[in-house]
Amino acid sequence: MKKIAVVILNWNGKSLLEKFLPPLLAYTSQDIADLIVANNASTDGSVDFIKSTHPEIQLIQLDKNYGFAEGYNRIIAQLEYQYVVLLNSDVEVTPNWLEPALNYLETHPDIVALQPKILSYKDKTSFEYAGACGGYLDVYGYPFCRGRILHVVEKDTHQYESCVDILWASGACLFVKTEEYKNAGGLDPSFFAHQEEIDFCWRLASRGKRIVCLPTSVVYHVGGATLSMENPKKTFLNFRNNLLMIYKNMPEKQLRNTLRVRFFLDILAALVFFLKRERGNLMAVFNARKEFRKNKKQYEQIRKDNLSKSLSDLPPQIYRKSIIFAFYCRNIQKFSELNI
Repeated sequence: MKKIAVVILNWNGKSLLEKFLPPLLAYTSQDIADLIVANNASTDGSVDFIKSTHPEIQLIQLDKNYGFAEGYNRIIAQLEYQYVVLLNSDVEVTPNWLEPALNYLETHPDIVALQPKILSYKDKTSFEYAGACGGYLDVYGYPFCRGRILHVVEKDTHQYESCVDILWASGACLFVKTEEYKNAGGLDPSFFAHQEEIDFCWRLASRGKRIVCLPTSVVYHVGGATLSMENPKKTFLNFRNNLLMIYKNMPEKQLRNTLRVRFFLDILAALVFFLKRERGNLMAVFNARKEFRKNKKQYEQIRKDNLSKSLSDLPPQIYRKSIIFAFYCRNIQKFSELNI
């Protein structure tokens, strides 16, 4: 059996598969990796397209759309490869994208997960929003990246070429040891989509596992191919899932203050949507907080389990200050300007 499987979870992504499967096939040695498309009950002809044009790709069918998280959980549960790559259907890989990452994992057994440098498909001189050159969090749960602070994305001038430990690797292109994925419980299916990889990686990091970004491997990500940045459903999922992630993983002594500050910051975000006349996003924030309060109790045992397996207070890749304050009050718009 080959050591690694590259798995694309597809839901009505025929046009993306048509565009991005050819470079994946061209630049991925099938001597070392199997290519798998997991079909999340698509209805757009994706299955027929793969069967007729790319019979060398393994096809696994799911009976309904389980979303990103549970879809991958169900597929990876069936796999016995040493490593698996979660690869978005809107990612264009480049020559030599796979070998450096696999070699690094093989020669650094303490690394359990890895992401490449992720650049924008639409502007290949810039980092891509969802992952850039490795993900971090601030103490209030706000994600940011090496190469992206809030909505400001940096140009790639090779300023972040070192391989460094990160808190989270982007689900757009996530290399992970299959055994570690299963042992940690995989992605949280209740998230459905958005920030599930951050929650998963936080879980790993709290248990003393190392995650890195390896910039010698490069891919290009379209981003927003399923839901645009302005979509209220995306806003709802991001706010709700972020609050659930904080509750699941934040140590006890930080939790109360974090949630208290987040309440006011979320109200501020809602006010911004109100001033911009984005009623859908405004309501999404309040609905997200409402669902978080409604469902928090069912996460009490999950929180206890997570904390019982944690080896440290906060992982060192969590910024102990507010990235919101740093951005708006100190005008810090580049990762290199932070003291991390």
